[in-house]
Amino acid sequence: MLKGNFFRGLGYLGEGFRLIRQPGLRLFVIIPLVINVLLFGLLFYFLAELFAVMIAGAMAWLPDWAWLQALDWLFWLLYGVVILLMLAYGFVIIANLIGSPFYGYLAELTEKHLTGQEVSTEGSWAAIVKDIPRALWREVQKIAYYLPRALGLFIIGLIPVVNLAAAVLWFLFNSWMMALQYVDFPADNHKVSFPKLRRDLAASRLSALGFGLPVALAAMVPILNLIVVPAAVCGATAYWVRENDSKHQ
Repeated sequence: MLKGNFFRGLGYLGEGFRLIRQPGLRLFVIIPLVINVLLFGLLFYFLAELFAVMIAGAMAWLPDWAWLQALDWLFWLLYGVVILLMLAYGFVIIANLIGSPFYGYLAELTEKHLTGQEVSTEGSWAAIVKDIPRALWREVQKIAYYLPRALGLFIIGLIPVVNLAAAVLWFLFNSWMMALQYVDFPADNHKVSFPKLRRDLAASRLSALGFGLPVALAAMVPILNLIVVPAAVCGATAYWVRENDSKHQ
């Protein structure tokens, strides 16, 4: 039985957007935003080329059955959704690889804003530079978790007819990964290992999916996806604070 509160989870991204407007947090939103603009332009160009190749290959594989050929518009639509989902999480992976030291500190500042308590005794730019290797390694762990599962879904998406389920599976998986991706920042600040974080989120999976779903949707919307990353970090920190409190009550 799935545990957690899906509707409570839905509210954390909105809280994140409110938090990024706080004066003490704005600097750590502006710097990654500039990086994200450059990244998204490059990623969109390369995935647009991949999209054209995938569609041509998929249509060539279809049997010459009249009813399947009549549904070619549906396959275009489904593959378009899959590519958008790939773009959304691909953008998140690259943006977080580059911005992870900033996002870890943003999560720390957000938690201090929410609780009034220091997360660590270290701070400032020196702490950010010092944390770069550890932050990058944490991102590598998330990518290693993501890639084999994404590959399985990608293969499913190449199988005619069966691929009708691919878009739904991709969306559920992306929602889960968005929660895992962003709640990891405050969890890492508290020295919670990545395997333990996965178990903790799985124990309240409905709350995690509720948080991850609007993040996954926002990541697919041009312009909005540029600011959703820092908002998701702040929202994930609110998730960390509130959900941990609810467990202890």
